[in-house]
Amino acid sequence: MTDTTLTPEVTASSQAHREVRFRSGDDECVATHVAAAHDDLAGPVGRPVVVMAHGLAGTVDSGLLPFADGLAAAGLDVLAFDYRGFGLSGGSTRQRVSVAGQLEDFAAACRAAAVLPGVDPGRLVLWGVSLAGGHVLAVAAGRDDVAAVVSLTPLVDGAAAGRLALRHHSPLTLARSTVDGVRSRALGSRRGPVMVPVVADPGQQGALTLPGCKDDYLALAGPSWRNEVDAAVALELGSHRPVKRAKEVACPLLVQIADFDRLAPPHAAAKAAVKGRAEVRHYPGDHFDVWPGKDFFAPALAHQVHFLTRHLAPQASTERAGGR
Repeated sequence: MTDTTLTPEVTASSQAHREVRFRSGDDECVATHVAAAHDDLAGPVGRPVVVMAHGLAGTVDSGLLPFADGLAAAGLDVLAFDYRGFGLSGGSTRQRVSVAGQLEDFAAACRAAAVLPGVDPGRLVLWGVSLAGGHVLAVAAGRDDVAAVVSLTPLVDGAAAGRLALRHHSPLTLARSTVDGVRSRALGSRRGPVMVPVVADPGQQGALTLPGCKDDYLALAGPSWRNEVDAAVALELGSHRPVKRAKEVACPLLVQIADFDRLAPPHAAAKAAVKGRAEVRHYPGDHFDVWPGKDFFAPALAHQVHFLTRHLAPQASTERAGGR
Protein backbone atom coordinates (compact mmCIF):
# COMPACT_ATOMS: atom_id res chain seq x y z
CA MET A 1 0.00 0.00 0.00
CA THR A 2 1.41 3.41 -0.96
CA ASP A 3 1.89 5.92 1.87
CA THR A 4 0.54 9.11 0.29
CA THR A 5 1.84 11.12 3.23
CA LEU A 6 5.30 10.59 1.76
CA THR A 7 4.43 9.98 -1.88
CA PRO A 8 1.84 12.51 -3.06
CA GLU A 9 -0.68 11.55 -5.70
CA VAL A 10 -0.31 13.88 -8.66
CA THR A 11 -2.84 14.49 -11.43
CA ALA A 12 -2.43 16.85 -14.37
CA SER A 13 -4.74 19.86 -14.42
CA SER A 14 -2.90 22.28 -16.71
CA GLN A 15 0.48 22.74 -18.31
CA ALA A 16 1.80 24.86 -15.44
CA HIS A 17 -0.22 23.65 -12.43
CA ARG A 18 -0.71 20.12 -11.13
CA GLU A 19 -3.02 18.89 -8.40
CA VAL A 20 -1.29 17.11 -5.54
CA ARG A 21 -3.03 15.16 -2.79
CA PHE A 22 -1.44 14.16 0.51
CA ARG A 23 -2.54 12.86 3.88
CA SER A 24 -2.70 14.89 7.07
CA GLY A 25 -4.03 12.90 9.99
CA ASP A 26 -7.02 10.92 8.80
CA ASP A 27 -7.90 13.30 5.97
CA GLU A 28 -6.65 14.29 2.55
CA CYS A 29 -5.32 17.73 1.70
CA VAL A 30 -5.38 19.10 -1.82
CA ALA A 31 -2.60 21.29 -3.14
CA THR A 32 -1.40 22.88 -6.36
CA HIS A 33 2.15 22.22 -7.54
CA VAL A 34 3.66 24.92 -9.73
CA ALA A 35 6.92 23.67 -11.23
CA ALA A 36 9.95 25.92 -11.51
CA ALA A 37 10.33 27.53 -14.92
CA HIS A 38 14.08 26.79 -15.04
CA ASP A 39 16.93 25.18 -13.10
CA ASP A 40 18.94 28.29 -12.23
CA LEU A 41 18.51 27.62 -8.50
CA ALA A 42 19.05 23.86 -8.77
CA GLY A 43 21.86 22.32 -6.78
CA PRO A 44 23.34 18.81 -6.97
CA VAL A 45 20.21 17.30 -5.41
CA GLY A 46 17.54 19.45 -7.04
CA ARG A 47 15.59 22.70 -6.88
CA PRO A 48 14.34 24.45 -3.74
CA VAL A 49 10.61 24.07 -3.11
CA VAL A 50 8.24 26.56 -1.49
CA VAL A 51 5.44 25.29 0.77
CA MET A 52 2.72 27.97 0.71
CA ALA A 53 -0.46 28.50 2.72
CA HIS A 54 -3.14 31.16 3.15
CA GLY A 55 -4.37 33.16 6.12
CA LEU A 56 -7.68 33.13 7.96
CA ALA A 57 -10.16 30.86 6.13
CA GLY A 58 -8.27 31.40 2.87
CA THR A 59 -7.94 28.97 -0.03
CA VAL A 60 -5.33 28.44 -2.72
CA ASP A 61 -7.63 29.81 -5.41
CA SER A 62 -8.06 33.06 -3.47
CA GLY A 63 -4.96 35.02 -4.38
CA LEU A 64 -2.12 32.59 -3.72
CA LEU A 65 -1.42 31.44 -7.27
CA PRO A 66 -0.09 34.80 -8.56
CA PHE A 67 2.54 34.61 -5.81
CA ALA A 68 3.24 30.97 -6.67
CA ASP A 69 3.57 31.73 -10.38
CA GLY A 70 5.98 34.58 -9.68
CA LEU A 71 8.20 32.40 -7.52
CA ALA A 72 8.09 29.56 -10.04
CA ALA A 73 9.21 31.96 -12.76
CA ALA A 74 12.25 32.71 -10.59
CA GLY A 75 13.24 29.04 -10.43
CA LEU A 76 11.44 27.69 -7.35
CA ASP A 77 8.94 24.87 -7.25
CA VAL A 78 5.85 25.80 -5.22
CA LEU A 79 3.33 23.61 -3.39
CA ALA A 80 0.34 25.70 -2.28
CA PHE A 81 -2.21 23.81 -0.18
CA ASP A 82 -5.61 24.11 1.49
CA TYR A 83 -5.89 23.26 5.17
CA ARG A 84 -8.19 20.45 6.24
CA GLY A 85 -11.76 21.72 6.37
CA PHE A 86 -11.17 24.47 3.82
CA GLY A 87 -11.31 24.76 0.05
CA LEU A 88 -10.75 21.50 -1.82
CA SER A 89 -9.20 19.63 1.10
CA GLY A 90 -11.05 16.96 3.04
CA GLY A 91 -12.10 16.93 6.65
CA SER A 92 -15.56 16.35 8.06
CA THR A 93 -15.42 19.49 10.21
CA ARG A 94 -15.64 22.36 7.75
CA GLN A 95 -14.59 25.99 8.18
CA ARG A 96 -13.12 25.53 11.65
CA VAL A 97 -9.74 27.14 12.37
CA SER A 98 -7.54 24.93 14.53
CA VAL A 99 -4.03 26.28 14.99
CA ALA A 100 -2.70 22.89 16.05
CA GLY A 101 -4.40 21.22 13.10
CA GLN A 102 -3.07 23.76 10.61
CA LEU A 103 0.46 23.30 11.93
CA GLU A 104 0.04 19.55 11.40
CA ASP A 105 -1.16 20.23 7.84
CA PHE A 106 1.86 22.44 7.19
CA ALA A 107 4.22 19.70 8.39
CA ALA A 108 2.43 17.16 6.19
CA ALA A 109 2.68 19.53 3.21
CA CYS A 110 6.43 19.79 3.84
CA ARG A 111 6.72 16.01 3.64
CA ALA A 112 4.72 15.98 0.41
CA ALA A 113 6.80 18.79 -1.11
CA ALA A 114 10.06 17.04 -0.23
CA VAL A 115 9.29 14.12 -2.55
CA LEU A 116 8.07 16.09 -5.57
CA PRO A 117 10.09 15.31 -8.70
CA GLY A 118 13.25 17.35 -9.14
CA VAL A 119 13.26 19.10 -5.75
CA ASP A 120 15.87 19.13 -3.02
CA PRO A 121 14.25 17.89 0.24
CA GLY A 122 16.91 19.73 2.21
CA ARG A 123 15.96 23.12 0.77
CA LEU A 124 12.38 23.71 1.81
CA VAL A 125 11.05 27.26 1.85
CA LEU A 126 8.10 28.07 4.10
CA TRP A 127 5.79 30.83 2.84
CA GLY A 128 2.87 32.13 4.84
CA VAL A 129 0.63 35.19 4.87
CA SER A 130 -1.40 36.65 7.73
CA LEU A 131 -2.27 33.76 10.07
CA ALA A 132 0.05 31.47 8.11
CA GLY A 133 2.74 34.14 8.39
CA GLY A 134 2.88 33.16 12.04
CA HIS A 135 2.54 29.45 11.31
CA VAL A 136 5.73 29.42 9.25
CA LEU A 137 7.73 30.62 12.27
CA ALA A 138 6.43 27.76 14.40
CA VAL A 139 6.94 25.15 11.67
CA ALA A 140 10.47 26.31 10.83
CA ALA A 141 11.60 26.44 14.46
CA GLY A 142 14.35 23.92 15.09
CA ARG A 143 14.32 22.38 11.59
CA ASP A 144 17.48 22.03 9.52
CA ASP A 145 15.73 21.16 6.25
CA VAL A 146 14.18 24.64 5.93
CA ALA A 147 16.42 26.87 3.85
CA ALA A 148 14.38 30.10 4.04
CA VAL A 149 11.12 31.52 5.39
CA VAL A 150 8.86 34.23 3.97
CA SER A 151 6.37 35.77 6.42
CA LEU A 152 4.00 38.24 4.72
CA THR A 153 1.91 40.64 6.87
CA PRO A 154 2.08 38.04 9.64
CA LEU A 155 -0.26 37.58 12.57
CA VAL A 156 2.23 36.57 15.27
CA ASP A 157 0.56 37.63 18.51
CA GLY A 158 -3.13 37.02 19.15
CA ALA A 159 -3.18 39.17 22.27
CA ALA A 160 -1.67 42.12 20.40
CA ALA A 161 -4.22 41.60 17.61
CA GLY A 162 -6.97 41.74 20.23
CA ARG A 163 -5.67 45.03 21.57
CA LEU A 164 -5.50 46.41 18.04
CA ALA A 165 -9.10 45.30 17.45
CA LEU A 166 -10.19 47.35 20.45
CA ARG A 167 -9.01 50.47 18.64
CA HIS A 168 -11.18 49.75 15.60
CA HIS A 169 -14.28 48.01 17.00
CA SER A 170 -16.77 48.87 19.67
CA PRO A 171 -16.60 46.86 22.91
CA LEU A 172 -20.13 45.60 22.16
CA THR A 173 -19.05 44.15 18.81
CA LEU A 174 -16.10 42.36 20.39
CA ALA A 175 -18.28 41.10 23.23
CA ARG A 176 -20.75 39.63 20.72
CA SER A 177 -17.89 37.86 18.94
CA THR A 178 -16.69 36.38 22.22
CA VAL A 179 -20.17 35.18 23.10
CA ASP A 180 -20.55 33.54 19.68
CA GLY A 181 -17.20 31.83 20.15
CA VAL A 182 -18.13 30.48 23.57
CA ARG A 183 -21.48 29.24 22.23
CA SER A 184 -19.76 27.50 19.35
CA ARG A 185 -17.29 25.77 21.66
CA ALA A 186 -20.07 24.70 24.00
CA LEU A 187 -22.57 23.54 21.38
CA GLY A 188 -20.28 22.35 18.61
CA SER A 189 -20.13 18.69 19.60
CA ARG A 190 -23.95 18.41 19.88
CA ARG A 191 -25.49 20.82 17.40
CA GLY A 192 -22.63 21.84 15.18
CA PRO A 193 -20.55 25.01 15.39
CA VAL A 194 -21.90 28.54 15.36
CA MET A 195 -20.91 30.04 12.03
CA VAL A 196 -20.23 33.69 11.24
CA PRO A 197 -19.13 35.31 7.99
CA VAL A 198 -15.41 35.57 7.40
CA VAL A 199 -15.97 39.11 6.11
CA ALA A 200 -18.96 41.38 6.63
CA ASP A 201 -19.86 45.05 6.50
CA PRO A 202 -19.00 47.25 9.50
CA GLY A 203 -21.47 46.77 12.33
CA GLN A 204 -22.46 43.28 11.20
CA GLN A 205 -21.35 39.99 12.74
CA GLY A 206 -18.23 38.55 11.17
CA ALA A 207 -14.58 37.71 11.76
CA LEU A 208 -13.34 40.67 9.67
CA THR A 209 -15.65 43.69 9.61
CA LEU A 210 -13.40 46.73 9.26
CA PRO A 211 -14.28 49.11 6.41
CA GLY A 212 -12.88 47.80 3.14
CA CYS A 213 -12.10 44.26 4.35
CA LYS A 214 -15.15 42.70 2.75
CA ASP A 215 -14.49 44.19 -0.68
CA ASP A 216 -10.77 43.37 -0.50
CA TYR A 217 -11.31 39.73 0.47
CA LEU A 218 -14.16 39.17 -1.99
CA ALA A 219 -11.96 40.54 -4.78
CA LEU A 220 -9.57 37.64 -4.12
CA ALA A 221 -12.14 34.92 -3.44
CA GLY A 222 -11.97 31.86 -5.68
CA PRO A 223 -14.68 29.28 -6.40
CA SER A 224 -13.75 27.02 -3.47
CA TRP A 225 -13.81 29.82 -0.88
CA ARG A 226 -16.75 30.10 1.52
CA ASN A 227 -17.65 33.22 3.46
CA GLU A 228 -18.16 31.48 6.78
CA VAL A 229 -16.01 30.36 9.68
CA ASP A 230 -16.55 28.76 13.06
CA ALA A 231 -17.12 31.61 15.52
CA ALA A 232 -14.73 29.94 17.96
CA VAL A 233 -11.88 31.36 15.87
CA ALA A 234 -11.94 34.42 18.15
CA LEU A 235 -11.05 32.21 21.12
CA GLU A 236 -8.62 30.07 19.12
CA LEU A 237 -6.43 33.00 18.15
CA GLY A 238 -6.49 34.88 21.43
CA SER A 239 -3.62 32.89 22.95
CA HIS A 240 -1.80 32.23 19.67
CA ARG A 241 1.75 33.66 19.93
CA PRO A 242 4.15 32.25 17.31
CA VAL A 243 6.32 35.34 17.94
CA LYS A 244 7.81 33.27 20.75
CA ARG A 245 9.23 30.78 18.23
CA ALA A 246 10.91 33.33 15.96
CA LYS A 247 14.26 33.09 17.77
CA GLU A 248 14.34 29.36 16.96
CA VAL A 249 14.31 29.98 13.20
CA ALA A 250 17.89 29.35 12.12
CA CYS A 251 17.55 29.98 8.38
CA PRO A 252 17.24 33.30 6.51
CA LEU A 253 13.89 34.95 7.28
CA LEU A 254 12.03 37.65 5.38
CA VAL A 255 9.30 39.54 7.26
CA GLN A 256 7.11 41.84 5.15
CA ILE A 257 5.16 44.40 7.16
CA ALA A 258 2.22 46.55 6.11
CA ASP A 259 2.83 49.69 8.17
CA PHE A 260 -0.86 50.59 8.52
CA ASP A 261 -2.10 47.03 9.02
CA ARG A 262 -5.38 47.04 10.98
CA LEU A 263 -5.57 43.23 11.34
CA ALA A 264 -2.03 41.94 12.03
CA PRO A 265 -0.24 44.37 14.36
CA PRO A 266 2.87 45.78 12.63
CA HIS A 267 4.75 46.27 15.91
CA ALA A 268 4.30 42.58 16.78
CA ALA A 269 5.60 41.56 13.36
CA ALA A 270 8.61 43.82 13.92
CA LYS A 271 9.31 42.13 17.25
CA ALA A 272 9.22 38.73 15.57
CA ALA A 273 11.59 40.01 12.90
CA VAL A 274 14.10 41.15 15.52
CA LYS A 275 13.90 37.82 17.34
CA GLY A 276 14.40 35.95 14.07
CA ARG A 277 17.23 38.21 12.84
CA ALA A 278 15.12 38.82 9.75
CA GLU A 279 15.41 40.90 6.66
CA VAL A 280 12.47 43.31 6.85
CA ARG A 281 10.52 45.07 4.12
CA HIS A 282 7.89 47.73 4.79
CA TYR A 283 4.89 48.78 2.69
CA PRO A 284 2.89 51.95 3.44
CA GLY A 285 -0.46 50.21 3.24
CA ASP A 286 -3.02 48.03 5.01
CA HIS A 287 -3.32 44.27 5.38
CA PHE A 288 -4.76 43.50 1.94
CA ASP A 289 -2.64 46.01 0.02
CA VAL A 290 0.06 43.42 -0.77
CA TRP A 291 -2.35 41.16 -2.66
CA PRO A 292 -2.82 40.82 -6.43
CA GLY A 293 -4.53 43.86 -7.89
CA LYS A 294 -3.25 46.12 -5.11
CA ASP A 295 -0.46 48.70 -5.13
CA PHE A 296 2.11 46.70 -3.20
CA PHE A 297 1.69 43.24 -4.72
CA ALA A 298 4.44 43.74 -7.29
CA PRO A 299 6.98 45.15 -4.80
CA ALA A 300 6.16 42.42 -2.24
CA LEU A 301 6.64 39.66 -4.82
CA ALA A 302 9.81 41.28 -6.16
CA HIS A 303 11.25 41.43 -2.64
CA GLN A 304 10.46 37.75 -2.13
CA VAL A 305 12.17 36.82 -5.38
CA HIS A 306 15.21 38.93 -4.55
CA PHE A 307 15.47 37.45 -1.05
CA LEU A 308 15.03 33.83 -2.12
CA THR A 309 17.25 33.90 -5.20
CA ARG A 310 20.01 35.58 -3.18
CA HIS A 311 19.91 33.00 -0.41
CA LEU A 312 19.10 29.93 -2.50
CA ALA A 313 21.53 30.34 -5.37
CA PRO A 314 23.60 27.13 -5.39
CA GLN A 315 26.80 28.93 -4.39
CA ALA A 316 25.10 30.75 -1.50
CA SER A 317 23.49 27.53 -0.25
CA THR A 318 26.84 25.71 -0.33
CA GLU A 319 28.62 28.49 1.53
CA ARG A 320 25.91 28.60 4.19
CA ALA A 321 25.98 24.83 4.66
CA GLY A 322 29.75 24.90 5.00
CA GLY A 323 29.52 27.55 7.70
CA ARG A 324 27.22 25.57 9.96
